Amino acid sequence: MTAAQSSLPELAQVADMSLSVARALLDEVQHQAEARGVRLAAVVVDRGGNTVACMRMDGAQLGAGSLALDKAVTAVSFGYPTRAWLTSSAPGGSDWGLAHTLGGRAIVFPGGLPIFSPAGLVGGIGVSGTASDVDEACAEAAVVAGSLTSSPAAAP
Repeated sequence: MTAAQSSLPELAQVADMSLSVARALLDEVQHQAEARGVRLAAVVVDRGGNTVACMRMDGAQLGAGSLALDKAVTAVSFGYPTRAWLTSSAPGGSDWGLAHTLGGRAIVFPGGLPIFSPAGLVGGIGVSGTASDVDEACAEAAVVAGSLTSSPAAAP
């Protein structure tokens, strides 16, 4: 190690979403959607909110892809499922106006989940195309099938 290298600040090394994990999550979302008879779009992002992998099932709503991305970005940006603001972001709520954050892309209804591993927050997943509770259920099933969690307290 050179003198210049030893004087460099220590840089953080963090776990992040991989393409292989993202693809497995999307495969499970598709499986869950087919089992429910719905057509969905899903996006998996890394810890910085960048798309790692995405899919839109044949016949899924055209706008579902952009909503899925925004759900994933919201979840990873705040580290909470997008459902967390369903009530508090309503007019008069403590988080009223939250939907205007993230450049107007924040989503305040179900379907977006942060993804945690034992190393911490590694990404987010967003699912859209049907009722938001079903979107969320498909996302959660994919996260659990991947031996991950959407809650930091429950990280394996």
